Amino acid sequence: MANRRLAEQSAKLIVIVTERYKVILAYDGTAFKGMQRQRSARTVQGELESALRKLGWAGQSIRHAGRTDAGVHASGQVVAFKLDWGHSEEALLNALNATLPEDVAARSVSVAAAEFQPRYDARARRYRYQLFCQAQRDPLRERYAWRVWPSVKLKAMRAAAKKLVGSHDFKAFGSPMTENGPTVRHLMAAEWSQVGEDGYAFEVTANAFLYHMVRRMVGLQVRVGQGLAECSEIAEALSGKIVLVQHLAPAAGLTLVAVEYD
Repeated sequence: MANRRLAEQSAKLIVIVTERYKVILAYDGTAFKGMQRQRSARTVQGELESALRKLGWAGQSIRHAGRTDAGVHASGQVVAFKLDWGHSEEALLNALNATLPEDVAARSVSVAAAEFQPRYDARARRYRYQLFCQAQRDPLRERYAWRVWPSVKLKAMRAAAKKLVGSHDFKAFGSPMTENGPTVRHLMAAEWSQVGEDGYAFEVTANAFLYHMVRRMVGLQVRVGQGLAECSEIAEALSGKIVLVQHLAPAAGLTLVAVEYD
């Protein structure tokens, strides 16, 4: 009788609670057709959901902070999902990384509020674009950066970046994620820095971004840095005098670095 009561008490202690988890993901976007799940293409969302199913996840779809394009990388993508998990957050982190493919990794796992939405709760997103100036091909560097030639002038690109900061209509630089959606965005920071002898990095933070917005901003700024376009073209694009910026930087140089929340 005593053994039976002890067994019943022990059983009551084993309670698996459904939690909403927040995961920060890193991935090499080279072999992916983007973040968002597609029916007949390899995507980051598809790989993560496949890994979660092996851990007992029975959900329909994870939530994520941003739909990165094909070939775009991330070191700070944020996703959320509900999961019946009777172990620690560290155990879930280890289980995910043991199940995910080599080009995707979970950097951290934490329990989030039940109503947490990675996309709609985000206060800001930060991207980094990397390039280097070299006349000849460099297969290793070009996986994560844009090889540009002729070389650029940092001072000219910095002057161009300053004109992007603030609230503007960026429709000349990209398109909204939904049909007829708003195209006004607020850029909190946009700055170029030199990296090493021939490398440059563009860091940009905004409340949200349009589709291809960062890559078009980089494309036009590089033209300015090469002396092939005037800095005034930035203002013309923001005022609507230029309908669509035609210079689209390659996806390989772009990384989603962080998503910020209150």
